[in-house]
Parts: sequence; C-alpha cells; structure tokens
Amino acid sequence: MRAGMIAFAVLTVAFLVVSLPPYLSLDPAQSRVAPRADYPLHYPLLWAHIMFGSVALVTAGLQIWPWLRRRYPAVHRWSGRLYLFGGVFPGGIVVLGVAPVSTTGPISAVGNTMLAVLWLGTAVAGYRAARARRFADHRAWMIRSVALTFSIVVNRAWILVYLGIFSLFGPVDDALITAAAGASVWTSWIVNLLVAEWWLLRRGAGRFS
Repeated sequence: MRAGMIAFAVLTVAFLVVSLPPYLSLDPAQSRVAPRADYPLHYPLLWAHIMFGSVALVTAGLQIWPWLRRRYPAVHRWSGRLYLFGGVFPGGIVVLGVAPVSTTGPISAVGNTMLAVLWLGTAVAGYRAARARRFADHRAWMIRSVALTFSIVVNRAWILVYLGIFSLFGPVDDALITAAAGASVWTSWIVNLLVAEWWLLRRGAGRFS
C-alpha cells in the first residue's frame, strides 16, 4: 500500500508540474486544449475545470491514505470536504459545459461527458454515505471517485499507446490523433474503474485499511 501511495503522489505531482503552468497565465493561446472560437465560454469553463480538478487531484491521495485516516481523522474529514466542495463538485459541474463540445471529436465528447457524470455521481454517493455514517460504503464510493479523478493522469499514457498502435496502420495525421484521443478518454476511466472494483472485491470495502 505504501508503494502505491508513493507512486500515486509522484505521478500526480509530475502531471501537475507538466500540465498546469500553461493555464496559470490565463492566456488562451497557451491552452493545451484549443479553445473553440465559436463558444466564448469554452476557455473560462475549461480553465475553471482545470483549477478545480487540480484541487481534486492534490486532495485525492489524502482520501485513500489509510494512515492519515486512522491517525488524523480530522485532517481526513477536512481534506475530504476540500476534495468534494473545492474540487469534484465544481469541477464536475463546469466540465459539463466543456465536454459535450470537445475539440477532439464526438467520441471524446461522449466519453468525457460520461466521465463527468460518473465523477459527480460517485462523489455524491460517497458524501451521502459518510453523512449517513455508512463508512464502508463511503470508502468504496470514494475509491471509485478517486479512480475517476486519476483517469486524467493515465489518459496521457493511454493516448501514447494508441498513437503507437494506430500509427502501424497509417500516417500520423489529424484523423489518427482524433481517434487516439477518443480511445484514450474511454480507456482511461473504464480501466481505472475496473481496477478500483477489483481492489474492492479483493480487499472487501469494509476492510479497506
């Protein structure tokens, strides 16, 4: 478990160091996702999603860190509130204004929209379970939520995998890049959820410690 937490932290920090700086200037020209000229809210919503998503990523590891939950439950609770109300909830809501108009095609648009709905849904379920003091259910839902949060990190690896595979069948052009982007969106969150479910079944939601 310790090795997994270290890997989670290292990958999260590396992802934020590489991905976040272009958005700190508030300059649409530096955006890694091309803003839509026909949709003035595209960049502001995208920027807000990235900021809230960064909060969710930073606090996600704290939510699944058993040592912190056992030793400092108050920190766990407050970081959980920040994860939900400063990260997932606002980030999930604003991305619903971006995902359906994805600049990388309809496959990405549908995949990202479903991801946003599931991201919000698992977080709501986790919060409701905690409020009802159903802590085993709460932990299970939060594992699923964090798996979806972390999908943006592994998405970068999956798109490289698909680019490598698809390039075997043709030149790397815009159509191939769009196909790779769409496939990576779906793979990143589906595989993460499957891994989370495998973990929960293997360990038992109530014995996750």
